[in-house]
Order: sequence, then C-alpha cells, then structure tokens
Amino acid sequence: MTAPPRTISTVLQGCTVLLPVDRRSGELSAALERHGARVRVAPALTIIPHVDDEELIAQTGRLVDDPPDVVVATTGVGFRAWMETADEAGLHDDISAVLQRARIVARGPKARGAIQQAGFEADWVAESETAAELRDFLVAEGIDGMHVAVQHHGSGADGLDEAFEAAGARVTSLTIYRWGPPPDAEVVATSTRQVARGEVDAVLFTSAPAAREWILAAERADALEGVASRARDGRVLVAAVGPITAGPLREVGIDPLVPDRGRLGALVRSVVTHYGGPEAPVIRTTAGRLGIRSSGIVLDGEFLPLPRTGVEILRALARHPGAVVSRADLIAALSNAEASGHAVEVAVARTREALAGLDLIRTVYKRGYRLDVIDEED
Repeated sequence: MTAPPRTISTVLQGCTVLLPVDRRSGELSAALERHGARVRVAPALTIIPHVDDEELIAQTGRLVDDPPDVVVATTGVGFRAWMETADEAGLHDDISAVLQRARIVARGPKARGAIQQAGFEADWVAESETAAELRDFLVAEGIDGMHVAVQHHGSGADGLDEAFEAAGARVTSLTIYRWGPPPDAEVVATSTRQVARGEVDAVLFTSAPAAREWILAAERADALEGVASRARDGRVLVAAVGPITAGPLREVGIDPLVPDRGRLGALVRSVVTHYGGPEAPVIRTTAGRLGIRSSGIVLDGEFLPLPRTGVEILRALARHPGAVVSRADLIAALSNAEASGHAVEVAVARTREALAGLDLIRTVYKRGYRLDVIDEED
C-alpha cells in the first residue's frame, strides 16, 4: 500500500488542481498534495515510447556505420529512451563510441543532464531551452557538409531538420517517442468543462503539445471561452513549466504563470507562492483574510468548505470588494440557468449558514449584497 505524501504546508488546501499531463504526473501530483491540494489528472496526450521500434533501431545502426559530426539532444527523456533502446538492441557500445567522437549539443539543462547521466559531455547547451537558440548557434558556427543527427521531442515538428539541411548539412532524424491520443478523450473534455464552470482552481501544463491538445479539446467541448474568461480575471490560475509550453496558451489569449526555471519543482513553487506568498489573492474582511477556492474559502489560513452556489456568490462579491453587487448581477453569476432573485436569497442564506456565524456578507436594503471588508483608510 502506497503511503500518502508527507504534508509540507496547507497553502493549497481547498485548491483543486488539474494536470492535463501524462509523463511524471505522479511526481507532480505528490508534490502538490504535500501542500494540501486535491489533484485531478486528465492526460490530453500519452507518450508512446519507441522501445524495440524497428525504425529507431535501424537509424541507430546507420549512425554506427555512418557516424555524425554533430548530435543534437532536444529532450532529456528522449535521449535516455534512445540509450535504453540502443542497449536493448545490443547497440549501446557501438553508439557510445560514436557519441564519444561526435560534438554533442543540448537543448537545455534537462537534455544536458541526460547526456551526462549516459556518460557523455555536452559541448554546448541552449540555456533558453529553445530549438531556435540551438538552431541559430549551429547555423552560425557553420555545418555545411556535416552530418548532423537530431534527437527530436514527441511531436518532431521543431523545424531543426529543415534549417540544418538549408544550411548545407546532411541530417539523420531520430524521433524517440511519439505523442499518442489521450487515454480517455471524454475525461479530457469533462476536465475542460469543469474549468469553465469554476470547479478547478489551477491548471498546470508541462508540455506544449499537451497544452495545444487540451485547448483543442476545450474548443470542441464549447468550454474554451469560459476557460479563457476565468483565466483572464484570475478565477482560475493557469501555469506552464516554461515559455515553450506557454506558447499555445498565449495564442488563445491566456497569459499563464511561468516560473523562472523550467523545472517541475519550480512550477510547484510558483503555484504555492501564488496562493501563499505576499501577493496572494486575498481580501481583508472583518472576519479575517479571505481567499476563495473552488470548493470553499480560506479564512486566516483555515479552510471552510462551501456549496458551489456559495462559492459563486462569494466570487461575484469579491470581484468588487466592499462594493454593492445587485441581485441581478448575482443571478448572472450563478451557474443555474433558472436562477432568480429568490434563488440568490436562498444561496446567500445557505452560505451564511455554512459560514457558521461569520459575518462576511452584508445585505444592503433594496440594493443587493456586499463583502464586509476592512476599510483601508480607517
């Protein structure tokens, strides 16, 4: 039986975090759960490794017979998988001798780490972790007449082969793993609708292909507009591990949180800081510091679960802290298509009851409701 992850903090208590990822989702889930998050995994793609793949083995054999001058490693997981496949095919010693003589360049620290783990040294590393920097470096160095082997990421569509061939190189292309369809397309579609309805607090992306496919799934599910709207006004946090992964999100008007370093640990820390740091989205009320989650509220660090309608009411009031929000605006905020003035009154009453006497919501006679915030001037 697997032991539950050790709790480090409760900063993410009450937060539902969606991971549309396949690779390392368990590691990422455990890291988030250690801070109190509830995690949902809905992989938008799967990784299909080329273990025992005849074409990859054949390409590796050709490199043994026709050694490259330059080897380009674009991903750590891909380079490791290549070495594992070569080992299983009995080609490890031969390809190792080839790599020892070649010039190896890496697209970022993760690829360099995999190169070092395999017993080699990278001669140059693209610190920006972009294919563009790697391409520009090699073309500027001059590769005319050289043989360049390129280990690609899952989609293979990074433009490196074409750029190197245009610069006069002879290219051998190696796609070590492929992106496949999601394990369950309906689970992915449901996850996009949950985000659009406000049932999720944060969505974390770790690869550009997965981000692109999840966005396409949201579009097919008629949920993309709702997702983008909630992301723009801060009702859902969207985060990406690096600028490449952020690209497909920015294309549809979502500006994600991107950590300074493209690592899963940095991604988790950025989410924790968002909710628990000095700039955390909290409101100073007469009952304490208020943070709103998809399943309740956090008041002075303590989580209090609330019904969905209560969360929707508080979110609507929190958009204009201290200002009066009319019943008509609160009707629009409720997800129930048949919401009415009476439904708002019932939702407010039930929310007050769930708050167990905490006087967060004030009634303004004949006008509506407001959050009872602390007047900063006073």
